[in-house]
Amino acid sequence: MIQTSLYERVGGKDAVEAVVNVFYEKVLTDDRIKHFFDDVDMDKQRGKQKIFIAYALGGPVNYTGKDMREAHAHLVERGLNDSHFDAVAENLQGTLEELEVSVENVREIMQIVGGTREDVLGR
Repeated sequence: MIQTSLYERVGGKDAVEAVVNVFYEKVLTDDRIKHFFDDVDMDKQRGKQKIFIAYALGGPVNYTGKDMREAHAHLVERGLNDSHFDAVAENLQGTLEELEVSVENVREIMQIVGGTREDVLGR
């Protein structure tokens, strides 16, 4: 039996693009975390996030960006903590549900995200 990647199960490139776009609409209006993006080039950020998510879900991309610890170190210095991580995760889960990703796939994606917490928060 051929196993399909999570990337393929959620709909591939088009789905990842939709998720990233809707996700950042939510993040940029969320008073708990939007300030972390005040000085961010959001077109560039969306592009990096699309590549990273595709990679994290087993898609046909090669992520060559910074690791999670390095990519978020400047945010930790600005006070990034568990409550902010939770807000981001909540926005991502809400986005996935809004875009009608299956419960099983949402659960699997959120496990992947949860597994990055310690690195993102520099612990």
